[in-house]
Amino acid sequence: MNTPLAEALSVVLLALVLACAVVRPFGWSEAVVAVPAAGLVMVTGAVSTDDALAEAERLGPVVGFLAAVLVLAQLCDDEGLFRACGAWMARRAAGRPRRLLTQVFLAASAITAVLSLDATVVLLTPVVFATAARLGVRPKPHVYACTHLSNTASLLLPVSNLTNLLAFTVSGLTFPRFAALMALPWLAAIAVEYLVFRRFFATDLDAGSHAPPTTEAPELPLFALVTVGCTLVGFAVSSAVGVDPAWIAFAGALVLAVRALLRRRVTPVALLRSASVPFLAFVLSLGIVVRAVVDNGLDEALGHVVPAGDSLPVLLALAALAALLANLINNLPAVLVLLPLAVPSGPGAVLAVLLGVNIGPNLTYAGSLATLLWRRIVHSHDTEVDLKEFTRLGVYTVPASLGVAVVALWASLAVIGGG
Repeated sequence: MNTPLAEALSVVLLALVLACAVVRPFGWSEAVVAVPAAGLVMVTGAVSTDDALAEAERLGPVVGFLAAVLVLAQLCDDEGLFRACGAWMARRAAGRPRRLLTQVFLAASAITAVLSLDATVVLLTPVVFATAARLGVRPKPHVYACTHLSNTASLLLPVSNLTNLLAFTVSGLTFPRFAALMALPWLAAIAVEYLVFRRFFATDLDAGSHAPPTTEAPELPLFALVTVGCTLVGFAVSSAVGVDPAWIAFAGALVLAVRALLRRRVTPVALLRSASVPFLAFVLSLGIVVRAVVDNGLDEALGHVVPAGDSLPVLLALAALAALLANLINNLPAVLVLLPLAVPSGPGAVLAVLLGVNIGPNLTYAGSLATLLWRRIVHSHDTEVDLKEFTRLGVYTVPASLGVAVVALWASLAVIGGG
């Protein structure tokens, strides 16, 4: 296939895959369109079989890690971790909406960083709904916090987000150094989000509680907490000894899975279901389709606009470009496209791209798959999300939090260094 035809086919298929992921016609899985699209770009020669296999091989460990973390998060939920989290939030909030918002920010930030953004969207959001109802407060500020923090709070660790894993594998950074460089941007971005939320939702937060504060003490699932803690330590150690973090995540999931199976709390089929195999197929297929788009001209076009270096203006430009691209074609394709162009400029440029594709999606529904999933969960609770309100909140939060986070990254690079 000649280049213009291959480029046109690749772009059309990518648009179709993303549109179906957003709309999910007839309730189809994202993989229903993505897998045939990946096959089509290979059959037509828009991407060679060797390049497609190389892309699948590159994404394989990342997808394996994602599967393990999804299972780990679901098993933690089965152990009662998220119920305990809801009880803790209700108790600490003492019937005060503003205090509940603080607890939600703390819980969502920690869960996103440690168990990935999917855990915050899928498992914490329903808990927040239930906690708000239990306290008789308006749920909107707290539920919106879940989606914003599933993106913004996923900056801290390589394991917090699929985009982080992709960046981590090419950044040349160790696990501890990655976390050290992203700690200040993570805190800065969350702080800006919190301040904006307090102002934006002032009316809802001033409405007060219609139920007496709960005094129930949360019961912590210690085994799950210890397992997650050991898994985190394992991530840091594995980086130093050259072991893929997917194996550590698998080990953590295996410990909880064996315990749950022995206690007959879960079945093998349920474990497989929690790994979201269709979604994993979607991620692999999307990577192949994006590879076709990149190889047929997008890399060359973006090469003219992607700045080189790691000065503050360059980092700001990279983050802004990444945020724009994430909202146009979704954050996962955006990071796949931009990483090869940012790598030559060093870890600072790679992390700036990461800031853009993680914070930027809070501007629109289509910016990240997590936001799309969150919208479906909100709808299942008989609550509608107003597009204008969602976008207006994004306009207030994204530029401010992204700008502050980039400056914080630049300062971290100056103090810690990216080597």
